[in-house]
Amino acid sequence: MAEIQTSGRPIDQLLEKVLCMNILSSDYFRDLLRLKTYHEVIDEIYNQVDHVEPWMTGNCRGPSTAFCLLYKFFTMKLTVKQMHGLLKHPDSPYIRAVGFLYLRYYADPKTLWNWYEPFIKDDEEFAPGSNGRMTTMGVYIRDLLLGQVSTILILFFLASLFLCCALLYPISKN
Repeated sequence: MAEIQTSGRPIDQLLEKVLCMNILSSDYFRDLLRLKTYHEVIDEIYNQVDHVEPWMTGNCRGPSTAFCLLYKFFTMKLTVKQMHGLLKHPDSPYIRAVGFLYLRYYADPKTLWNWYEPFIKDDEEFAPGSNGRMTTMGVYIRDLLLGQVSTILILFFLASLFLCCALLYPISKN
């Protein structure tokens, strides 16, 4: 089966370093080692995930169940068929949202639009954050895509700024 075209980065570099370290050291993530199949992870998302923010809320500021399960999927290297199953899953919007997050972090950025475009107008409502504020899946996907675009624009801006400074203020060889 065909694997999803990746960004090429190792999985331990896909998420913010502190979040990644907290996921790998969490008891919940270690407990996920018992899950061996794609379907078992989907069942766990269905039963445990109630928001898709990276961190738990409240006094206990560990990694969220959603991001622990997302990382579990990173270790499984999902196939194209499995991804289609996640994105079209009828049982829970959180299953779908974890699929879109997987693509946001793991897939080659050049392929994101092809994955996201069929769902841009998706009107399924859910609460992606722990605050309970509702939005549609389409709006959530647009936010993920715009987050990726703004990161690229920031990097482009910084590179342009560096180039301009280098041209205006060349380093002398004295």
